[in-house]
Amino acid sequence: MRIIDLSTPIDARAWEPSPVTHAIMSPAEGARHMAEAMREKHGLEFDPAALPGGELLSLDTLTLTTHTGTHVDAPSHYGSAPAYGTPRHIDQMPLDWFWRPAVVLDLTGDPVGAAGADRLRAEFARIGHVPRPMEIVMLRTGADRLAGTPSYFTDFTGLDGPATRLLLDLGVRVIGTDAFSLDAPFTHMIEEYHRTGDPGVLWPAHFAGREREYCQIERLANLDSLPGPTGFTVSCLPVKIAGAGAGWTRAVALVEE
Repeated sequence: MRIIDLSTPIDARAWEPSPVTHAIMSPAEGARHMAEAMREKHGLEFDPAALPGGELLSLDTLTLTTHTGTHVDAPSHYGSAPAYGTPRHIDQMPLDWFWRPAVVLDLTGDPVGAAGADRLRAEFARIGHVPRPMEIVMLRTGADRLAGTPSYFTDFTGLDGPATRLLLDLGVRVIGTDAFSLDAPFTHMIEEYHRTGDPGVLWPAHFAGREREYCQIERLANLDSLPGPTGFTVSCLPVKIAGAGAGWTRAVALVEE
């Protein structure tokens, strides 16, 4: 079985609207830290020089949001009072949603904004496959090539409300994208709202989750490495963070050789 990495890294050197901080304690610093902790908390004296090379273990401390890097949005992320009842957090979602046959839809070349239901139907016809219930659907927009730059957050294609509902009507419960968001860029949506006065253009893909329970995978990558639009399984098990509206995932495609 071949494994294809579909995830973007969490990198404090990359541009983020909510910057990541990454503090690294070296193995030598880890040794001194352990010795100090033994003395202060347990009254034990320990000389780090007794360790090979005077080193113990490194330690990484990061400050970031659950929406940094490749992550899965839970229903509780979309609002506090959906039509179907109490929204579940990421630690409450059934794991079998996140290990499923998958479909990739090619939206590369589409303009910045929101693709509609007819655009998805045209892609179904092109690939000869309509998503089946519980299949994971992923949108290849090509936005991952901009990851780590400000343009990643403003130059991509999302879905409008009818397109999102079309996938939910088909029984899809996990929709992914290689872009920053499943919705159109913030700037595009707000400009459309000022132009039309229609609040329905504001975060329609996310707000569809207030009508029906589903999850999003945002900030995928390498969808162009998949062998075709179908014929593979995706694993995107989210990290189990109690009470959280999202959890990071190391998303991969599993391809039978």
